[in-house]
Amino acid sequence: MSANDSLARLAAVIESRKPGRGGDPDSSYVARLLHKGPDAFLKKIGEEATEVVMAAKDTGHGGDPAKLVGEVADLWFHSMIALAHYGLTPADVIAELERREGTSGIEEKALRKAMQREGAGE
Repeated sequence: MSANDSLARLAAVIESRKPGRGGDPDSSYVARLLHKGPDAFLKKIGEEATEVVMAAKDTGHGGDPAKLVGEVADLWFHSMIALAHYGLTPADVIAELERREGTSGIEEKALRKAMQREGAGE
């Protein structure tokens, strides 16, 4: 079983929790976040991102690495809710990571800046 398979299964569960697909906000945390709309799940993503930073700092000072793994899992989970809301999947993110593979981060950033300048008509 691959990580991609696990992400695809979780994405399918999240998709099934959408209010338009029978997700019940009274019995499902995911359905509740989706029912409340983007502000609810985006707030959670912000909270989880902050918790990842704090757990990483703790891990760097002798803290439990499992705490960092747990916080990253929470961040990924809530990010997957956002992806589902906007009609995207983990496969879309994986495809983007694969597209970037082998490209220098410095080159990638410079390319994005150049594309933004072109889009802005500079």
